[in-house]
Amino acid sequence: MDSSAATPATPATPRRGRPGHDQNSMLEVIVQVFTDHGYDASSLGMIADRLGLSKSAVYHHFASKSEMLEIALQRVLGELERVFDEAEAQSDDAVLQIRSIVRNAVLVACAQQSYLTLLLRLHGNSDVELRALERRRALTARLREMFVQARADGALRDDLDPGLAARFTFGLVNSLVEWYRPDGPDTPEELADAVLGYVRTGLRVNEVRDFR
Repeated sequence: MDSSAATPATPATPRRGRPGHDQNSMLEVIVQVFTDHGYDASSLGMIADRLGLSKSAVYHHFASKSEMLEIALQRVLGELERVFDEAEAQSDDAVLQIRSIVRNAVLVACAQQSYLTLLLRLHGNSDVELRALERRRALTARLREMFVQARADGALRDDLDPGLAARFTFGLVNSLVEWYRPDGPDTPEELADAVLGYVRTGLRVNEVRDFR
């Protein structure tokens, strides 16, 4: 992801600040505050207290609370958009695209768990949130079109609406934020393979009863 342009989709280059406090490490704590209390209810005072910094020190790294949210959401949305872009660039085959997206979306969900949790709990009460929700809807629409093509190619059950297939698939991936633990028994790669296998058996023609 290009972090050089200060646009809604690509936040500005992280600022340097006090030793031991950089934007990346601070953002992890900020995202937890947003998740614990909700973005609207989270104040700069809460954030500063959790970080053990003054409000002015926080503002040295971030121009505003909305910028904090924007940068945090870019972490996960930018990665998911990259997953789609790479899948489309690597193959014109819809089934192969879907396989690549499912597998790599699981890896993103595991790596960016706190950021994905924040994205899934947005209410759309600000411009930043509305833009993020629109980007999320756009990803679902892209996946739906892949399922449309897969059905046209005879690789998707004709009794399942492609839009539902896209929502079911993302719902399965998104559910990881509720129970995945980095120190758990399953690695992200193992979970990616398991989710992909589950999606394939449920959606592909003649594989509804095939759980190999």
